[in-house]
This record gives sequence, C-alpha cells and structure tokens, in this order.
Amino acid sequence: MNNSANFDYHAARVLVTGGTSGIGYGIASAFARAGANVTVTGTRASSADYDDVELSAFTYKTLKVPDTEAIKQLAAELDGLDILINNAGASMPGGDEWTHEGFEESVRVNLFSAYHMSQACLEHLKASTIEGGASIIGVASLTSFFANELVPGYGAAKAGLVQMAKSMGLTWAEYGIRANNIAAGMTDTRMTGFMKDIPEFNDPIIKRTPLKRWGNPDDMAAAVLFLCSRQASFITGQTLTLDGGYTLGV
Repeated sequence: MNNSANFDYHAARVLVTGGTSGIGYGIASAFARAGANVTVTGTRASSADYDDVELSAFTYKTLKVPDTEAIKQLAAELDGLDILINNAGASMPGGDEWTHEGFEESVRVNLFSAYHMSQACLEHLKASTIEGGASIIGVASLTSFFANELVPGYGAAKAGLVQMAKSMGLTWAEYGIRANNIAAGMTDTRMTGFMKDIPEFNDPIIKRTPLKRWGNPDDMAAAVLFLCSRQASFITGQTLTLDGGYTLGV
C-alpha cells in the first residue's frame, strides 16, 4: 500500500532562506525533488564552502539576514518568484537575549528579516501565476506559544511570525498571495539534535509527546509542500503546529 502524497512543482520558483542545513535544507530538497527551481541562501561566500552538505541541486546566494539592503538586493536579482520560505533564524544569535543587544539581534534575525524579505519579494509574488496562488511560509516554533527563559527575543520573534502571517494573509489576499507558517516542534537538526543524547533533555520531551519521537526535516518539508500547493488554496493566515502532539497536554 502506498499512501504517499506526490507534489509536482515543475517550473515553480522557490526561495528558501537559510536553506543550507536543518529544516531549511529539508524544505529546499523536497521542493527540488518535486521539480522546482530552488534558490537557497547561506552565510558563507559560496556553495563550495559547504563541505558537509550537497547543494548542487540549488542556486546559492550569500545572505546575512540582518542586512536589509542585502535582502533588497537579492530580491532584485531574482528572475521571478512563486514561493518564499522565510526559514533563516537562530536562537541567541547575538549572545545573551536578556541583554538589550542580544534581544534586539534575535528579533532582527528571526522576525524583521522575514518581514523585509517578504516585502522585498512582494512584486515578484504578485506576478506569480502558480496554481493556488503564490505562498509565503514562515518557520515558527513552539516558543511562538510557550515561554522559554533562555530566549526571550527568539520567542517574541517567533510569536510575531504568527501574527505577521495573519496580517499578510489578510492584506495580500487581493494579490492572490497566501501567507502561512509551520510551528516546528522538537526537530532533529544540527541545532537541537544533540539534546536527544542527553536524558534530562530528551526524556521529558518524549514523555510529553504522544507520538513518542522527535520530528525531522522531512516532516516539516511535507507540510510546507502541502501548504504551498493548490490543494491548500483556501488556507491563509494560519500556523500549522508540527510537534507530534506535544502541545496537546502537560
């Protein structure tokens, strides 16, 4: 029995920020396998500087997302766009998020950059003719809903993504653009996967998660492909939580 969903994104133009690792790489790879023309951004000078991941299926662009002018320049260089994935982000990018500087840097990286990229790509997305409408997808987090004492800036930024998708979904619907988020639960990536080997971190997570496992980038990518498809053409302004049921109980 084969109950897999097969999406066809041939000729679709997709931009994934932070697409060189983790959830972003999983999303970019899934779109490429579905036939899309995928551009990914990373912070290194060229794709050749990544010896730990295969980027040959993508067009690579260097981008540091706190740089608004660089965002505008990248958008200007694009030859059209149908789907924007605002994935780039980091917890504690500027150090202690309880400092003035650390909090501001985290919000700049995780929220402001997504707004600036969406706004910079707006004209491209308005011109898209993809079935179901152009899409903007943000990568939110369980910290969009739950407090975390270590990352107040990250949590505030991820909560902001939820509201921003609502505003964009409402305001840009007239252009045929849909805006949604995925809220990623505990996902096995380079940033968080090390916690699986530490019982005091892993055991409480598994105990609370009804499906009794961590997510992986493919889980996140599958939901994104659905949200950007014509099958999801009546969905906008929403945040889909992908957490194995973690948010269902205590």
